[in-house]
Amino acid sequence: MGVITAGDSGLEYRGRYDPYVVQVIKQIPGRVWDPKRKVWRFPANLDVLRLLDKVPQIDITAEARAIIQRKQEAEMMAQSVKEDDSPEPVKPMPIKVKPFAHQVKGFNIGITLDNAGLLMEQGCGKSLTAVAIAGRRYLDGQVKRVLVVAPLSVLPVWQREFKDYADYPHDVRVLNSSIEKRIAALAGFPDDVLQVAVINYEAVWREEMFKALRKWHPDMIIADESQKIKGPSTKQSKGMHRLGEVAKYKLILTGTPVTASPMDFFSQYKFLDPDIFGKSYYAFRNRYAVMGGYKNKQVVGYQNKDELIRKAHSIAYRITKAEALDLPETVDQELYCSLEHKANQYYQEMVNFNVAQIEAENKQGRQIIATNVLTRLLRLQQITGGFLPRDDNSGKQIQVSSAKLNLLQDILEDVLGAGKKVVIFARFIPEIHAIEDVARKIAGDNSYYAITGAVGMEDRGKAVEEFQNNPAVKICIAQIQTAGLGITLTAADTGIFYSMDFSYANYDQAKARLHRIGQQNKVTYIHLLAQGTVDEKVYNVLKQKKSVADDVVDNWRQYFRVEE
Repeated sequence: MGVITAGDSGLEYRGRYDPYVVQVIKQIPGRVWDPKRKVWRFPANLDVLRLLDKVPQIDITAEARAIIQRKQEAEMMAQSVKEDDSPEPVKPMPIKVKPFAHQVKGFNIGITLDNAGLLMEQGCGKSLTAVAIAGRRYLDGQVKRVLVVAPLSVLPVWQREFKDYADYPHDVRVLNSSIEKRIAALAGFPDDVLQVAVINYEAVWREEMFKALRKWHPDMIIADESQKIKGPSTKQSKGMHRLGEVAKYKLILTGTPVTASPMDFFSQYKFLDPDIFGKSYYAFRNRYAVMGGYKNKQVVGYQNKDELIRKAHSIAYRITKAEALDLPETVDQELYCSLEHKANQYYQEMVNFNVAQIEAENKQGRQIIATNVLTRLLRLQQITGGFLPRDDNSGKQIQVSSAKLNLLQDILEDVLGAGKKVVIFARFIPEIHAIEDVARKIAGDNSYYAITGAVGMEDRGKAVEEFQNNPAVKICIAQIQTAGLGITLTAADTGIFYSMDFSYANYDQAKARLHRIGQQNKVTYIHLLAQGTVDEKVYNVLKQKKSVADDVVDNWRQYFRVEE
């Protein structure tokens, strides 16, 4: 008789060859034959137990049954949490703000399950929920070290989220410099706090960094925007799969777990919990995809989709903005990029030049005039957007940075992958032309319309009508000074501010293009900011419902980041 035992990951079958037993095992999604150890390995879940219990030639050990039973009990508790219309935290949430009801549900599931997916749409507050889960596990003595892996643009957001919301001792370190400095930052954390390291996906798979992270041995790993590891064969996905074996507790956070096909689930869940779909992509594909095309190697359809969704959601909580009825009507988000070395040199040289000029005028007794300072700040904004006028007075532009454009491309892929339309606001014409190139690359030649001062009123009306009513037109690119008034863009519930001008009135009116009568959903505004630049100060002033012109004379040094 063959025996099912608990292995290092999942269950294992060992026994003499039996054609019938092998036939049954081959029905298990995610099974893998280990020729070296001569055992079958497969996920530890209730579906597997039910299938194998019917085979008299197999003996299932009490330990293997206990593993499945514990997982099943936790998943049943998680399901009851999802069905609770008036949830209360199962344990106190250690955060400084009152959570929304859907965040309480996400917290309860994250505390109930060792491995959980918070499939919460952008703007639903999944990072706050994760901060609460990590803090609760820290206060309960379950975790000491937390590793957050996120896209590069989101790294600074996590530092601020912990600062604003975590009501427990913590030390957050963003690892975004050289490999040597990142490794050094992992050392010397205080013992009496939750130790949090935040790093980008592109860094984790590099061998030296990977070894350092394994040695640091995080108790919990949070994979933010986990759709970034949807490809099972990419280096960053493989690195996360290997890291996932280290931590007892894991979370994935994403509003778009599926951007291209149901196959996107596999790699994310291989990191999160291999017991759901197993570790073999080919076994997963054979179970849920229909193959065809050239040499029968192309996915031409899908099967067993109800089972796929049931399994994915068994350890996940899904919420959209439309379903989160307690959300505010609008949500503001900030995403960051870092200027490349050369672009940063341009930026700092221009800062130094402008500061010297203003201080020289001060010494001469000349009064600081807002328009003078705003003109100088405009040049800095042009650099953060990626373009500068040439010095030869030709009127042509040179591209000095692609940092924001790369960030925009990542966001567009996610938003469009979720089946949404999007409005992109920008200040400068060269930016708009570059954004058009990105739109064509991602969605095709006829996927967008651009509205600038050069577009006549009749053509603007056509552009708006097409965006509002034509499903093929997914993107509206709008110059903020031109499209801020008189048009309705409610076909989108996501607005991206690639750049902003200095007027609060223009900013507020631009936001109102989406958030107005006819809008059926909560609206999310995403602000792209070059870290450590004028972008941050301008955005912070506009957030306070002030125009930069009213603030810049008294506080000009803050815009250039010059200390008194």
